[in-house]
Amino acid sequence: MISIQNLNKYYGKLHVLRDINLELNNGECVAFIGPNGCGKTTLMKCILGLVKPHSGKVLVNGYNVQDNPLCRADIGFMPQKSSFPENMTVGQTISTLLNVRKYQGQLDKELYDRFNIPSIANKRTNALSGGTSQKVNAAVAFLFRPQILILDEPAASLDPITSEILKEKIQKEKAKGKLIFITSHILSELEDLATHIVFMEEGKLILHHSVEELQQLTGEKSIAKSIMKILSDNEINR
Repeated sequence: MISIQNLNKYYGKLHVLRDINLELNNGECVAFIGPNGCGKTTLMKCILGLVKPHSGKVLVNGYNVQDNPLCRADIGFMPQKSSFPENMTVGQTISTLLNVRKYQGQLDKELYDRFNIPSIANKRTNALSGGTSQKVNAAVAFLFRPQILILDEPAASLDPITSEILKEKIQKEKAKGKLIFITSHILSELEDLATHIVFMEEGKLILHHSVEELQQLTGEKSIAKSIMKILSDNEINR
């Protein structure tokens, strides 16, 4: 569903993405991990069409996102930090999104209802706490029933109960065969969610394996221990 081909991106002299090639398919929950500054955010923005690469391309359902902005309608995005208009209420923000999208299907209001978004409809977005802002982010990301979900540190600022509700929702969408792209600094959050692991370092793709492949290669059962074993072996062999 997403094909990333020979992607390169520079910021000045800094080579942020270095010949990235990835094929991400329906039914996968791809955990995208790596140290700060490895290029995760830039790659996500390239997939969303928000950043233009210097070379290479990103195809979503066969369409280049740079040439076909309408294909972004297939993507639900939950950023790590919200960027809602500060002078609008939560209700006004969601109404604006509904008017802009002109979505004709049935809305997915599961998180909207479970997080009780109507109760904060009259609050200005700039007055929300970090956790409440993340609830709105999550509700909006799933609202239009996208086939692709890009979730950037989705559990950031969420309390344990809310985080568990969101995790259950992600599992439901994965079971429907959707493609889910998720980043997290806490590897334990990825257990029972991720089907594939992508690890980047200094703009380079270091590994891309299914969880089963990682476990077979390392003999470890957990994602965290499997990744640490692979990276440790790579470091020794350099």
